Amino acid sequence: MTMNKQGIVIHPEELTDSMIGMLKGTCINVLGLHPVGGARADEKLRGFLTLFSSETFQEKLKKVRELGIAVEYEMHALSWMLPRDLYEIHPEWFREDKEKKRVRDFNMCVSNEEALEYISGRAAELASLLRSDTGRYYFWIDDVKDAFCCCEKCRRLTPSDQAMLLYNAILKGIRRADPNARQCYLAYLDTMEVPRTVRPEEGIFLEFAPMYRDTKTPLGENRCEENQRYVRDLGPLLSYFGKKDFQVLEYWLDNSLFSGWKKPPKKIAVDLDTIRADIRFYRERGAEGITTFGCYLSDDYQELYGKPPIGEYAGCFLQKPAADSAEENRT
Repeated sequence: MTMNKQGIVIHPEELTDSMIGMLKGTCINVLGLHPVGGARADEKLRGFLTLFSSETFQEKLKKVRELGIAVEYEMHALSWMLPRDLYEIHPEWFREDKEKKRVRDFNMCVSNEEALEYISGRAAELASLLRSDTGRYYFWIDDVKDAFCCCEKCRRLTPSDQAMLLYNAILKGIRRADPNARQCYLAYLDTMEVPRTVRPEEGIFLEFAPMYRDTKTPLGENRCEENQRYVRDLGPLLSYFGKKDFQVLEYWLDNSLFSGWKKPPKKIAVDLDTIRADIRFYRERGAEGITTFGCYLSDDYQELYGKPPIGEYAGCFLQKPAADSAEENRT
């Protein structure tokens, strides 16, 4: 029987002693570390690798694991795996924009086999540096909308098809470092649609990240059209990818989003009833892992507002299944 994964995802620099203290004694069993994405994702990942190699940071990871919490790494890694300065040598590896010009900004030309093989090699290197405790890897494409390749070959592929080609290549690479590894397909922004022509290799699992949902309204209710759009997206994705390792990456505690990705952080307002309802919704659909971003809730937040609601969030996983509650009411 697969153990339910109950997690939180934070920025690496937010892994402080006080954060570790807040995780202690909760039912959270997975911690995801997420270097900042966006246009500077490669720079942030390089900085994380430096931090990761330090004795101080490794001691913090040891403390986390001593709590029975596994460590994973979730990041927009493509621009690190395909450094932008390679454009000077291999412009054909990079995407063609709508004006038919090769550009180095985001993503890549997924029809170029040499580029895909290079990505695989870099993925193997990254997996050897950041070995997941669970065997699940989350090396994502670039953090941007409407930036896929439009060359003659690639334009026949949907954004989801292009992403699937990339994730298959990444899986091939990480399995050189970790033979039993699994790599996620991130359903996010332009890739919520099921791939049409590219099939996932064995070892790809679904990670569902409904970034623009209303976190104050349960997904299972009909009051919010944006939420209902995500519900409509999820069904076909589950039919396509299956439920094995199905992972949800939510935004219930993502104070970086709520603060507009600017410091100082704002005071977070969390709707625990919505979180509980959403957890039921996802579990009923077979989610093995449920996590939320919990960024901008570390020491600087606590200095301004006091303790963030991480323990309260964790408590939402302790609700009894609906069938159990109904049985108790009958007795």
